[in-house]
Amino acid sequence: MLFENPDEFINAPRRAVTVFGMAGVGKTRLSNLLRKNRWFHYSVDYRIGTRHMGEFIVDNFKAEAMKVPFLAELLRSDSIYLSSNITFDNLDPLSTYLGTPGNPKLGGLPLAEYQRRQEQHRVAEISALLDVPHFIDRAEQLYGYSDFIADTGGSLIEVIDHTDPEDPVVKALTGNTLLLYIRGTDKDASELVRRFKQSPKPMYYRPEFLVEKWAEFKQIEGVSEDDDVDPAKFGAWGFEALLHDRLPRYQALADNFGYTIEASDLATVRDGDEFTDLVASAIEKRMR
Repeated sequence: MLFENPDEFINAPRRAVTVFGMAGVGKTRLSNLLRKNRWFHYSVDYRIGTRHMGEFIVDNFKAEAMKVPFLAELLRSDSIYLSSNITFDNLDPLSTYLGTPGNPKLGGLPLAEYQRRQEQHRVAEISALLDVPHFIDRAEQLYGYSDFIADTGGSLIEVIDHTDPEDPVVKALTGNTLLLYIRGTDKDASELVRRFKQSPKPMYYRPEFLVEKWAEFKQIEGVSEDDDVDPAKFGAWGFEALLHDRLPRYQALADNFGYTIEASDLATVRDGDEFTDLVASAIEKRMR
């Protein structure tokens, strides 16, 4: 959804924006801010973790509980139940389920199991993104919201062809929302890596990229067996590799179908009106 001029966006009776960029760059902070200003907040990761992967997550809880005889008996007799308490701000149930490959004694998953869960996430993410048009209508018809923001995960760029306007997800998003790239700096990238080490987020790798980086990391660490890989080390190293691999593709997606704003400018936004003005500036910049 490209606009002829900034006023067309400012004066639109309904606004729908899809924000994208690397995990931790400010998408969810912005969405939480706009939610307080009468914007409907659609979190793709939340939708993945509830509607599209909720059963996988809870089944994993149950599998772990079944290893404890006391809990196993209670589960078999339906005396207790387990559920995921995932929220917009707490994606730990999804992160925990996706896990990290490596030494099981250090909390890692066998590579084949990690790849199986990655494929589940790929399918779920595509489904959650294709749900956006439905939720735009639902937000207005059910709740009376005319403004809508879709808060996407960092792996949006991994499940689309960012050069193809006929890609199903690209077509759904560009046909119904304004695509907005939140671009960070090299300093921001370093800070994202630091924060990821403290609080890992759900990560998705393209299958071929995962295989390539897995082999590269084992060579760097001087290990030959998958079970010798430290999952925490690989998680942080893999996140940084993903960050640098995704950045040019984020920019290409914005150049092809949307707009770009700077993370530093977004950090100064205090309400919905200031966000609308910032988007209007991005529209004007593209026109020039």
